[in-house]
Amino acid sequence: MAILTHHDHQEPMVIIVGAGPAGLATSACLKKFSIPNLLLEKEDCYSPIWKKYTYDRVHLHLAKKFCQLPHIPFPSSSPTYIPKKEFIQYLDDYVSYFNITPLYKRTVEFAKFDESKGKWVVKVRNGNSGDVDEYFCKFLVVATGEASYPFIPKVPGLESFKGKAFHSTKYKNGDKFSGKNVLVVGCGNSGMEIALDLANYGANTSIIVRSPINLISREMAYLGLMLLKYKVAYTVVDNIMVMLSKIMYGDISKYYGVKRPEEGPFASKIKYGKYPVIDVGTYQKIKSGEIQVLPGMRSIRGNDVVLENGKCHQFDVIVYATGFKRTTHKWLHGDEYLLNEDGLPKPEFPEHWKGKNGLYCVGLSRRGLYGIAFDAQSIATHINSLL
Repeated sequence: MAILTHHDHQEPMVIIVGAGPAGLATSACLKKFSIPNLLLEKEDCYSPIWKKYTYDRVHLHLAKKFCQLPHIPFPSSSPTYIPKKEFIQYLDDYVSYFNITPLYKRTVEFAKFDESKGKWVVKVRNGNSGDVDEYFCKFLVVATGEASYPFIPKVPGLESFKGKAFHSTKYKNGDKFSGKNVLVVGCGNSGMEIALDLANYGANTSIIVRSPINLISREMAYLGLMLLKYKVAYTVVDNIMVMLSKIMYGDISKYYGVKRPEEGPFASKIKYGKYPVIDVGTYQKIKSGEIQVLPGMRSIRGNDVVLENGKCHQFDVIVYATGFKRTTHKWLHGDEYLLNEDGLPKPEFPEHWKGKNGLYCVGLSRRGLYGIAFDAQSIATHINSLL
């Protein structure tokens, strides 16, 4: 039986929930103003997505200048597109430079603003002791990220599947899957890159593509972000991106079985949070037939996967690159203003980071690491101005 422990001295000025890049950046920016803060992380390390749950070949999809955290740039000697190992090293250096010391295995179970005290009450399950600790703070920052809890859709008959089925957070590389029939479910950047990795390792790879996709190259993404940085309207940038994509990739429906969306890559991202697919070689493999594109899944029977077109294919392995869900609404109470049911901001960018009663969110604007840097600096500056 867990005992609710009341430690009145547990009154940090700011509590940050989540020690991924968003939480680390916020803590660093607050430290710059000498504002005491407490960082809580449900896992046993900071940045667990990067340290434990990403595949080996992952690189930052955007050029490093768009991906650095506040106050510390990447070394000039590092490559334009930072690989996983170097990014983790960068985070390690960042944490030690700012002397950031998160509390690990701390799951926030309840947070609510107490009008009478003028403070947030935060109840936290300590994974080491099983106790629930209670904290009070003036400011609360939600830094739990877009990628909180792996999501696998309910497919009829999934439990009857005789092979291996797992979420993409468990995928490291294609080494063990050479010669096997592998199905990747999900056509975002992770799904596309995992399919490429599997094909490179000699797996018989298929990928399910159901919805329209904006396909762009790294260079196009770089150009688009530079234009946006210089205040070119995103509608104009989108027109340029779509035109370049058509020149570079032609009619993608021939290979992907889906058309481009009505909206360009940046409009799709802003309106629906749908990231463009940044091609790092998958398109060529699809074109050559090394990766097979399939329509949606209807059901699973043993090793047979039945598709929406009625056809049936046998697989040894299914990798679900089906994204994440957020659970903020389960523990954050009394906030009608800042976050929606899905744990994403209701206010429009660039006002999305600021709630009421000292509530903030960082890294939820669907603008990647670039958005994190903006949010963290905005929040620290705002808290500093209030103090």
